[in-house]
Formats: sequence, C-alpha cells, structure tokens
Amino acid sequence: MKMDEKDWILLKILREEQSVTKTAERLFTSQPSITYRLNKIEEIFGIELFTKRHKGITFTAEGEHLVAYARRMLQELQDTKDHISNLSKEVQGHLRLGVSSNFAQYKLPKLLREFSTMYPNVQYSVQTGWSTDVMKLLDAGIVQVGILRGSHRWKGVEERLTREKLHIISKKPITIEQLPFLPFIKYKTDASLKTIIEDWMHTNLKQAPIIAMEVDRQETCKEMVKHGLGYSIAPEICLQESDHLYTMELYNAKGKPLMRDTWLMYDQKSLGIKLVKAFIDFLKGEQMVTI
Repeated sequence: MKMDEKDWILLKILREEQSVTKTAERLFTSQPSITYRLNKIEEIFGIELFTKRHKGITFTAEGEHLVAYARRMLQELQDTKDHISNLSKEVQGHLRLGVSSNFAQYKLPKLLREFSTMYPNVQYSVQTGWSTDVMKLLDAGIVQVGILRGSHRWKGVEERLTREKLHIISKKPITIEQLPFLPFIKYKTDASLKTIIEDWMHTNLKQAPIIAMEVDRQETCKEMVKHGLGYSIAPEICLQESDHLYTMELYNAKGKPLMRDTWLMYDQKSLGIKLVKAFIDFLKGEQMVTI
C-alpha cells in the first residue's frame, strides 16, 4: 500500500480540523474508515501521527512533517493540472476563487453565469467567508483569485474592484439627531467595516447608540429593520429597491461619502494561466471602477 491523493487530502484536513470526527464530516465518510486509513499510514512510516487530548488531537513532530509533505504533493498536483489545462488552445480547467460573503451573495452568481457562458469548459471551486479568511486562503495558495472587502496586506497584485457607499437604513425617515434615541440593530461583520461604522458613530453621535439587538448576519439585520424594529448601517451592495427601506448616505469629516472598497487580489505569476487571466480580465471589464 502507498499514499495517494486521498491520503494527502485526509492529512491536510485532519491538521486543519484537529478532530477525526470533523474530518470525517468534511470528507463525507465514516469515522471508522478515517481511523482505519490513518492507522495504515502510521504502519507505512512506523510513526504516530498524533496524540489524543480531551478535545481533539495534537500532531506529533513526525505527523507535522508528513502533513507538510501532503501539502506539497497537493500543490504540485494542482500545479500540474493547471499547466496541462494551460496547454489547451481554449480557456478551460478548474478556477479556484476565494470570495467575501457579501460579494459572493450579491454579485458573484451573475458574474459566474456570464463567465460560464463565455467559457463553458470551466469548473469552479469557490470558498466564501470573512475577508480575513479569504486572505488566508490566498496567502496559502489555495485559491488563485481573491475578492475581498476592506484593506489587507498582500504581497501580490491588489486592484480596487468596486466602491460603494454606506447608508443608514430604517423603515421610516429619520435624522442623524434622532439616532442616539432610536434602537440600533448591530450585526456581525469583518473588522474593517466594524471600524468604519464605529468611527463614524463616535464622531457624529453625541452619545452611544442604544443597541437593541445583535444578529449574526447582515440579511437578518435588514429583515429586522424592514419590520420597524430599529435602524442600522449597511453597505450599498446589500440594498435592493424591493426592500422599500429609507436610506441616508453617510459622510466623513471632509464631507465626502463614506465608502466601502472591494479588492481584487492575485499573484502576478497567475496571469500565466490562461483561465486565471481570462477571469481577471473579465472581472475588470465588468466591475472595475476608476477613482
């Protein structure tokens, strides 16, 4: 018996989850089958991959070394697949994207549909989440293209994709002077947007807002506002005419609209892959703004 791609994936995910149970769930298989395969890997190398603890596992030094090997093998395999796809005259292959949740929800489906119409032989792997998580995927080379909200440190190419305004949203018209006395609905978001909102409130409100509730998603917050339970502050990307909400643009101390940026990030060398270049060129043509 020898290790193969499935084993490399198993070790990589096990290291990420630090749990056999969660690894089995991610791989859509049973815990006994995972344990059996791990035992076989340990027999091959004559090592212990990990030690069990109260909650989860901790990899041994030998196990960490094998995980590093698995990651290298998976990367080399992916590079080979990309290279072979690149030899074709047509744009095809597997496009790996990391996209912030808001952009993925409101913009990405339409963009992928249009791109698929142009290039029908493309498959997609899309991972969504907080922009900080997308940044980690980009840094690790797991995704070829990142679409992130807010500012982040990145060694590769970083181009502004879109700009949008921030709005106060409410069921009925309100004024800034009324805000400290009205229920504010807060939602979980990434650190950059949270900072923008908190800084604006600190500068423009005479007293701290009355936080009526804290919800986990922006869409949940919007629904609460639509039912007249309070007001909130939201980026333009999530607002639709069908929401029938009162909106008021926010301005900074210099009288300019408070903006939220979305960034396109990728490694310069990725442009050597036809598929990645085609997608980046497509995005620029569809979304790129001029500042």
